[in-house]
Amino acid sequence: MKLETVDRFKDYDKEHCWQYDIRMSKLDEDLAKAGMTRDDASNLKVDDFFFRYVDKSEAEECRKVREFIEGNEWLSCLPNRPTHRFAAYHKATGIMAGAVVMATPNSFSHILGADNKDLEKLIARGACISWSPKGLGSWIIMKSIKWMAHNTTFRVFTAYSDPEAKELGTIYQACNFLYLGQQSGNQKQYFDPNNPKGGWFGDRTFRHKSKYAIYARNIGISKEQWKEWWGDYSPRWDLIPEDIKILLKQEEKNYIASCMSRDVPAKHKYAYIEGPSYKETKRLRELFKTTNPKIANLPYPKKRGQ
Repeated sequence: MKLETVDRFKDYDKEHCWQYDIRMSKLDEDLAKAGMTRDDASNLKVDDFFFRYVDKSEAEECRKVREFIEGNEWLSCLPNRPTHRFAAYHKATGIMAGAVVMATPNSFSHILGADNKDLEKLIARGACISWSPKGLGSWIIMKSIKWMAHNTTFRVFTAYSDPEAKELGTIYQACNFLYLGQQSGNQKQYFDPNNPKGGWFGDRTFRHKSKYAIYARNIGISKEQWKEWWGDYSPRWDLIPEDIKILLKQEEKNYIASCMSRDVPAKHKYAYIEGPSYKETKRLRELFKTTNPKIANLPYPKKRGQ
């Protein structure tokens, strides 16, 4: 196994974040594919692009969004439980130049109170092509948020930035997101040496639907039986016999033990609150302030790194 597969940040010592480094390394290749020169790219403006929501029924366009994220976003994969996809396209060529993917949060913020947790959506992935103009990323994010506010019931849009990859959340700061502090994420990450393409992942992955399906198969549970025991997002433990529960939990422990692990720093967390009208937005933002007086005015972080 290559060392960079296990710890790709070990020797990374540049001042900018990892994703920007990926972007710069792909510039000449991306320009060639688009039939552009650096001069062409330098003259591009946000007005040269159009934005749209990509419905989950659009299989081909969803595939393109997935491939775009895999090729341009530093995590190189879609999130768990993606729900909404957005993309920006270069008007002259039709080339996809940016994408945002929203997902169900792994854990809810409750920043508008526990009763309003269902208003939250996670901005899980986002990237722009290397030759895109300055400001396109923030433009896509804000267009995506406004689309969600006017077309869904979601009102809180959270996002993370990873100090390990030298991320500060500069794009969220530029969009005037609220800063919620640096206390989020797993304290440990794991790596499956038998699946190096999966990269590092948090402990929630051990409890994903796909993992439990494997645990069940390993102890001889049929696919049909397991379907009866699976709820919307987790096993129906109340329906599973006690002896089967013990075997499933042991399979989970066995898989954890087979993985490598490492300590990781907490992530920065941001949130944007948006309603379908000015009045509703104002009400929700005031609710945030009264519900969270200790974090309502946190200053943005400015120092990169762990």
